[in-house]
Amino acid sequence: MAPKTPSSSPTIYFGYGSNLWLHQMSIRCPASTYLGVARLPAYRWIINDRGYANVVAVSSSSPSSSAPSPPPSSTNTNKSPYSSLVFGLVYRLSPSDEAALDRNEGVPIAYNKETLECDFWAKPPESSGEGEKVDVAKPPTETKEMLVYIDRQRTAEDKPKKEYIYRMNRGIEDAVRMGVPEGYVEDVMRKFIPEEGKAEKRKSMEEFAHRQAMEFSDESGVWTEERR
Repeated sequence: MAPKTPSSSPTIYFGYGSNLWLHQMSIRCPASTYLGVARLPAYRWIINDRGYANVVAVSSSSPSSSAPSPPPSSTNTNKSPYSSLVFGLVYRLSPSDEAALDRNEGVPIAYNKETLECDFWAKPPESSGEGEKVDVAKPPTETKEMLVYIDRQRTAEDKPKKEYIYRMNRGIEDAVRMGVPEGYVEDVMRKFIPEEGKAEKRKSMEEFAHRQAMEFSDESGVWTEERR
């Protein structure tokens, strides 16, 4: 699939990693608008060997996009109903925000841009700001194509960078608050992202994570290209 480039019109973006953190998105993409929750079928969520989130395609026998959201159950991750889908938050990006996000995501070295079909639950129209929690147990509002950042080369499972754990935990908090199922977090994301203890909330790590949220600097060594 050919890489997607920023267009002159707004882009609908599916964030599944640290961009679940609404504060991070607000500073990276100040003109972006939070729209709701989405589900990407036939993919699974991992931390790859760079130490950051990625989505990996699974077999065509995975649940279809029209299948209802699985209930938050199963402590056996091998049989989890969430193993072949990815939940994320959806944002509308201006062209300048998309260009800024490309730099933070390390396109085309760390990630490539693709347009994939996702099930979408819009935030309640009567809500203001970030909106109320959406109910993904109900049928999706619609199915639509969204921008997804994917690393097709580095698909091996690995451990997250230490500062990334902080940012992912902030993103998990926001994602659950917006309607991403807790069962998905427990069955899928917690395999890679531990809950923080007091020792992990060191001031220096928190400050570094906030700097990474503002303007990402790759710790993996994969993306070393100087940003313009």
